[in-house]
Amino acid sequence: MAKGKILIVDDDHDLIEGTQAILESQGYEVSSALNKNEGLNQIRINRPDLIILDVNMTTEQEGFEMNLELRENPDYNSIPVLMQTGIEVMTSNRTVATMIREMRKDENFKDNKVLLCKNEVEGAAGVDYLSEDGGSIFLPVEGFLSKPVDPNHLISEVERLIK
Repeated sequence: MAKGKILIVDDDHDLIEGTQAILESQGYEVSSALNKNEGLNQIRINRPDLIILDVNMTTEQEGFEMNLELRENPDYNSIPVLMQTGIEVMTSNRTVATMIREMRKDENFKDNKVLLCKNEVEGAAGVDYLSEDGGSIFLPVEGFLSKPVDPNHLISEVERLIK
């Protein structure tokens, strides 16, 4: 019996295959989707225990848009999401919300479209991005995976979230 069901949503076939091989070798059942629409369909069909979600797919914000749809849907908002990205993740021991508020005031970060932040102590994480109208949208996530995937970090994050 599988340890849990994981959905990988990413437009990179090679990354999906590599990540899938690592996870399946550890006893997880893995499915995949290449974009937001396929991913949402897979979630309806298979109800995964965890979603590994790429940030940039068909559009630069597609991963954020999918995460927002999941967070706003009571049927799916309890499914943990690991964002997989090549964007640098900033870590701190301050709360994620405090860190983002402070960074948005800083001239160096004020106009950054995307801020990925993680609290080192609590493990809380989130994505803050500027919408088309210049507003700031915050989306909580359970963690981040850097590209290329570190197999040990991948497994430890998955084990932390699937009990």
